Amino acid sequence: MKRTLILSTIIAALGGLLFGFDTAVISGTTSWLSQEFDLSKFELGFTVASALIGTIIGAVIIGKFSDKYGRRSVLFILALLYFVSAIGSGTAWDWSSFIFFRLIGGIAVGGASVVSPMYIAEISPAKLRGRLVAVAQLNIVLGMLLAYFSNYIINGLDLGAVEWRWMFGVEAIPAALFFVFLFTTPRSPRWLVANDLVDEAKEVLDKCGTDSGNAEEEIVEIQKSLDTQHHSLKEPFFTKKYRTPIMLAVLLALFNQLSGINAVLYYAPDIFNMAGFGKSAALLNSMGIGGVLFIFTIAAMAVIDKMGRKKIMVIGSIGYIISLSTIAWAFLTYGDNFTEAGSMIVLMSVFLFVASHAFGQGSIIWVYLSEIFPNRVRARGQSLGTSTHWIAAAIISWTFPLIAEVSGGYTFAFYAACMVVQLFWVIFKMIETKGISLEDIQKKLNIK
Repeated sequence: MKRTLILSTIIAALGGLLFGFDTAVISGTTSWLSQEFDLSKFELGFTVASALIGTIIGAVIIGKFSDKYGRRSVLFILALLYFVSAIGSGTAWDWSSFIFFRLIGGIAVGGASVVSPMYIAEISPAKLRGRLVAVAQLNIVLGMLLAYFSNYIINGLDLGAVEWRWMFGVEAIPAALFFVFLFTTPRSPRWLVANDLVDEAKEVLDKCGTDSGNAEEEIVEIQKSLDTQHHSLKEPFFTKKYRTPIMLAVLLALFNQLSGINAVLYYAPDIFNMAGFGKSAALLNSMGIGGVLFIFTIAAMAVIDKMGRKKIMVIGSIGYIISLSTIAWAFLTYGDNFTEAGSMIVLMSVFLFVASHAFGQGSIIWVYLSEIFPNRVRARGQSLGTSTHWIAAAIISWTFPLIAEVSGGYTFAFYAACMVVQLFWVIFKMIETKGISLEDIQKKLNIK
C-alpha cells in the first residue's frame, strides 16, 4: 500500500472525525441547553435537529461544488466551516445565534459525509477501496468517542454554566489541523480526468496505485466510463438508466436512520437516565457507546473486502433486530420503575445495537454510496443518498424526545420492525460490489 494513498486517506478521513465529533458532542449538553435557553421538549428536539437541517443543505449543494472545484478544494471549505461553527457555538449569545452556528456545523457535516468517502474511493484501488473508505467511518466513530470523552472530562471540571460552551468550543482544534493537513494531499484522479488534467491524474495514480498496475490503462478506463463524447457531465440524473443505483442509495440511507441510530447517539444520556442511571453514569455509558462503535468498526474494516458488503449487512440487520426488540421489551416491562437488572438489560442491549450498527450499516453506507454511481454522476448520486440519510436523521432526532415520552418502548419496537424489512431488502435486492473497480461496477449495473 503506497504512502501517499495511506496519508491522503487518513487526512481526508479527518473530515469524518469532525463529522463524528460535531454530531455527538451535543449529547452531553442537552440538559444545559434546556436550562440556558429555557427550552421545551419540542424546542430541544429542534435544537438537536438544527445541525441536521444543515447537513441536508450541505449534502444537497456540495455535489455541484465538488464537480466544479474538485473534491480537495471543497474539503478546505468544510474545514473552515467546522472551525467557525465550533467557535460560534461555544460563544453563542442567545438561542438564535446558537442555532445559526450549529446550522453552519451541520453544513460541514453534510458536505464531509459526501466528499470525504467519495475522495477516498476515487484515489483507492478496488481491492483496498472498502477498508480505505471505511477509514472515514472509523474516524466518524473516533470523533464520536472523542466527543463523549471530552464531554465526560469537561463535566468533571465543574465549570458550571459555561460547561456546554467548552464542550462545543474544543472542536476548533481538530478543525484547524484538518485545514493545514489538506495541503499535503493530491487532487482526485477521476476528477482530474473529467476536467482534462490527464498528466496530473497519471501522477496521482502512480503515487496512489491502480487496479491494473498501469496508470495509463486506468486513465483509459476512467475516460471510457465518463464517455464525454456521448454523455455530458451535466446530463439529467433522474433517468431510467440510473434507476437502480438511485433506489439502492435512497433505501440504504433510509434504512440507516430507521434503525434509530441517531436517536440513540444524540440522546444516549437521556435514554440511560430513563433506564435508571444517574447523570455521571449516563455520560460514562455514552463513552462506552463510543468504545463499542470504535472496536466493531475496526472489526468491519478487517473483513469488508473479504466478506463483502451483503454478508456484513445481513449480520448487522440480525443484531439490530435482537437488540432493538430487547430494548423495547425492557421499557414496556419496567416503565418508570427500572430495577438494577432492567437497567443492565438496556445497557447491554444498547451496546449490542451500537455494535450491530458499527459492524453493519455504519461501515457499509459511506462505502456503498461512493461505489454504486458512475464517475460522471457520482457526486450527484452521493449527494442524493447522503441528503436522504440526513433528512431522515433530522426527522427522527427532532421527534424522538416527544415520541419516546409518549410511547416509550413502542418507539424501539417500530425501529426493530423496520430492520426486519431491511434484512429482506439486503438479501433480495442489494448487489455486491467487493473487489470490483468503480468502472466495472458501472458495467455490472448495465449503465452505458
